[in-house]
Amino acid sequence: MNGSRLPADPPRGSSASWREAATITASLWVFVLIIYLPQILDRHRGAGWTSVVLDCATILLSMLLALALFALFRRTALWPLPRRGAALAAGIALVAVFQTAFDLLYTGWIATTVEAAWSRLPRDLSRASVTVFNYACVFGVNVALFQLLDGRRHEEAQERQLAEARSAAQQAQLAALRFQLNPHFLFNTLNAISAMIVTGRNAEAEAMTDKLSSFLRASLASDPMELVPLQQELSLIEDYLDIEAIRFGARLACEIDCSSDACDVRIPSFLLQPLVENAIKHGVAPSREPVLIRVIGRRTGEALTVTVSDNGCPGTATVKAEGAGVGLENIRRRLRALYGDAAELTAGAGQRGFEAAIRLPARGARG
Repeated sequence: MNGSRLPADPPRGSSASWREAATITASLWVFVLIIYLPQILDRHRGAGWTSVVLDCATILLSMLLALALFALFRRTALWPLPRRGAALAAGIALVAVFQTAFDLLYTGWIATTVEAAWSRLPRDLSRASVTVFNYACVFGVNVALFQLLDGRRHEEAQERQLAEARSAAQQAQLAALRFQLNPHFLFNTLNAISAMIVTGRNAEAEAMTDKLSSFLRASLASDPMELVPLQQELSLIEDYLDIEAIRFGARLACEIDCSSDACDVRIPSFLLQPLVENAIKHGVAPSREPVLIRVIGRRTGEALTVTVSDNGCPGTATVKAEGAGVGLENIRRRLRALYGDAAELTAGAGQRGFEAAIRLPARGARG
């Protein structure tokens, strides 16, 4: 059986822009002109600045020819490497010969029509061969700079795509973690509603149905990447506890306490939900006595601490820690994805029942 093969990367064209190529080209040729400027000044010693300016003016043609090479560089971007290399080498040689021929003709024209002193400048073939070689080297460096620029742009594009892919994967992971609806809560609530209807407690069943509908609507509408004020999160927790209170009656008591400076701190949406569900499942459900669930939010400096605890039976603390493993790990993953090492979740046996505490920066998630 043949294994599936990943598709090869699609061929790519040049990523370098004309503006970037023009900037690199101008910088290179100005640098070359500065290097050769002492020779140019010596060549036109005593002839005045007009001759120097006319000699330096040929750099404009060099830049235009270099940009012609850039056009060839872009045009051959998708060619096989050997064929492209041959085409670029031929292009470099061609523009080097053309530039040299222009220099010789330009020197003769200046000597005839503008500056007679130019007639003493050498125009023999031996000088021409050296000039062709020099020009070929500089044009070759110019093309190499195009390649470096192109490679850098492709690298940046790949890094950007990788960052976008990581961001998309992170959002997908957070969404998956966030939308893990506790099936026990849903089934138990629906069973409770059904039992209420059977026993004629229609008003309570209707109230519970409305609260469940509102809670699920808020859950599905929330963005897993969104940061919401702690006060808003606690309001949803209160709605959830109201639903469970209809089911457990006097066995469930709750206390929500948030200091004024902590209520406005933004936290990931539904971050506390698994902790409260854990307290209900392992603290309230198995107990015959009333259980108090406390949710406390406090801000200390630049850190926010939210504690969820219950006073269930001491013997259930270990069971809670084991049973809540997935939920606690999901919270840790969300915190790690949004805050890195700046946030943490601690959980374990409290004075009587179970206690979990989330500590995160009060200034929000990292960008």
